[in-house]
Amino acid sequence: MTYQAHPTAIVDAGAQLGDGTRVWHWTHICAGARVGKACSFGQNVFVGNDVIIGDNVKVQNNVSIYDAVTLEDDVFCGPSMVFTNVNNPRSHVNRKNEYRRTVVRRGATLGANSTVVCGHEIGEYAFIGAGAVVTRDVQPYALMVGTPAKRIGWMCACGERLSNDIGEHACPACGARYDIGGNHCSPLA
Repeated sequence: MTYQAHPTAIVDAGAQLGDGTRVWHWTHICAGARVGKACSFGQNVFVGNDVIIGDNVKVQNNVSIYDAVTLEDDVFCGPSMVFTNVNNPRSHVNRKNEYRRTVVRRGATLGANSTVVCGHEIGEYAFIGAGAVVTRDVQPYALMVGTPAKRIGWMCACGERLSNDIGEHACPACGARYDIGGNHCSPLA
């Protein structure tokens, strides 16, 4: 495997990094991490041991991806966004056996300074707005904002906002077609 790492980066022996992955300044990737091809890790990123990252994932500066997190292909993690892995942490109580899995599905975007509380699934191509706090599962293509995050609309796989109206709609940017219902958004073939 050929990846690039800045001289200040630490990639522990045993970490698996795919071809073309880039690791920038002061980033630490732990021994048990599995990282796909063509990923990018910005400055001051931490990747834990029990972390799985797909291909073409972009992790911006100051993000910590703790144990029990999975990021599928094409996920974008904005600057300083946050993952957790324990629901009720206490410094004096060891809860490593209580980690809750978080899965971020293909193509999802996690905006700058957003927080994903552990134990939830972010659906494919969902878009979590900057500063939002995710406290429950997120549907595919959902546009989520606020604290706690609430769905305010739908997003195309290309990253453009879709109509909120029920029915069939085309993305104004790329033309992809979607069936939008009261509580779902599904791509049409």
